[in-house]
Amino acid sequence: MVSETQHSMKYEVPHFINGKSVLSADRKLELYNPATGLVIGHVGVANKQSVDQAVQAAKIAFSTWSATTPSQRAKILFRFKMLLEQHRDQLIHLITQEHGKTLSEAKGSLQRGMDVVDFTCNIPNHLKSAYASDVGTGVDSYSLYQPLGVCVGITPFNFPAMIPLWMFPMAMACGNTFVLKPSEKDPSCAYRLVELAKEAGVPDGVINIVNGDKETVDALMTHPDVQAVSFVGSSAVAEYIYTTAASHHKRVQAFGGAKNHCIVMPDADLDRAADALVMAAYDCAGERCMAISVVIAVGDLVADKLIEKMKPLITNMQIGPGDLSGIQMGPLVTRQHLEKVKSYIEIGKQEGAKLVIDGSQYKAEDHANGFFIGACLFDDVKPNMRIYREEIFGPVLSIVRVPDFSTALQLINEHEYGNGTAIFTNDGYTARTFVDEVQVGMVGVNVPVPVPVAYHSFGGWKRSIFSDIGMYGKDAIRFYTKLKTVTQRWFPKESS
Repeated sequence: MVSETQHSMKYEVPHFINGKSVLSADRKLELYNPATGLVIGHVGVANKQSVDQAVQAAKIAFSTWSATTPSQRAKILFRFKMLLEQHRDQLIHLITQEHGKTLSEAKGSLQRGMDVVDFTCNIPNHLKSAYASDVGTGVDSYSLYQPLGVCVGITPFNFPAMIPLWMFPMAMACGNTFVLKPSEKDPSCAYRLVELAKEAGVPDGVINIVNGDKETVDALMTHPDVQAVSFVGSSAVAEYIYTTAASHHKRVQAFGGAKNHCIVMPDADLDRAADALVMAAYDCAGERCMAISVVIAVGDLVADKLIEKMKPLITNMQIGPGDLSGIQMGPLVTRQHLEKVKSYIEIGKQEGAKLVIDGSQYKAEDHANGFFIGACLFDDVKPNMRIYREEIFGPVLSIVRVPDFSTALQLINEHEYGNGTAIFTNDGYTARTFVDEVQVGMVGVNVPVPVPVAYHSFGGWKRSIFSDIGMYGKDAIRFYTKLKTVTQRWFPKESS
């Protein structure tokens, strides 16, 4: 078990294979507390042999687990849900310790994952098939949704509980077994989730964890007994995952990066818009694929007023270690990522954008070695600038000024990413036009971060996704099952 007292000593996060904790005999990677910048533990890198052990355990467990009735699976998942609620505080602290999120951010993200587990508790209803009698004379037809086999999930650092919970409970509910490869930057929470799944009654081998980096990922994607791969991360890696896994005959869903725009119209409530945009841009230190990173202000007057309303909200943000009360923004996940975000701020200045608020030199009191940066705000950003085109994945917000709604809509539709977007307006026709015509997968109207609820599905468009099936909800049922359609006719027995 991963200890609740990890903050006081160094530790090692093991693999979890066939119901047992397995320490790695291979390479080990350092784990950091982002708030202090100190090494607090290690995690092993699974080689091909360890990956094969996990996949074989899942393959063996599949024959029994897939034969378990959906109702039996639902009962186990309900017990898992109850255990998640009982251990909520421990999970939240594990997230904050290794990722750096504030406690409130960790709590919210964990809840969004638990909402998906709640959805899986109704899996018997979700797996109901359609039946049509007399499609021909004496002919009936019906559909079955059957599990795939061994499925793999490769999850990112920014949501160490939520995204694993978007994957393996859905796969298991559909009758599959699973091998999870959590981020090597913050694996402890995922390990604890799997421990709780075992405690809930999930049989050994049904859910496994192998930790590691690209070596481990490549071994999973190319393993002949893996049937499906689900991934969340950057677009470059998502494309690599998609092409590699698909070339090895896997079913793949690979979610990539984002550059989410929000249009602010002249008729919008600017006070509400300012509050919402500060939250959308700087919560989770901007390390989320649904963060708003570009505001398109329609008209100079809107831009000027919006900036003036946002300035005090940004400059008064409480920044520091995520486990302290009242903190609104924690550190970035690694020093390397901190330097990358800082480099984009320099790029923006060199490109001619106006840096209205510069948080690049921020130092947290008593945490000089932590991976902290303050919130940054650019104005007069142009579409040809790198800070506009590229995903920064940090607390950097850009203001783009345009003369009208049609220009704003065109900018969004021409961008290579299409994950999330939003509009602030009080005009119903403008909002409806935006919803109909914007080329983005998830859309908010006066809602800046439109992450769908658990019974819908999550997924973007364009280079934000490399597949055509979304995450969780009904799309996950499609992804984690294969459709079998039966057409049958019965003849009377001949009389003797």
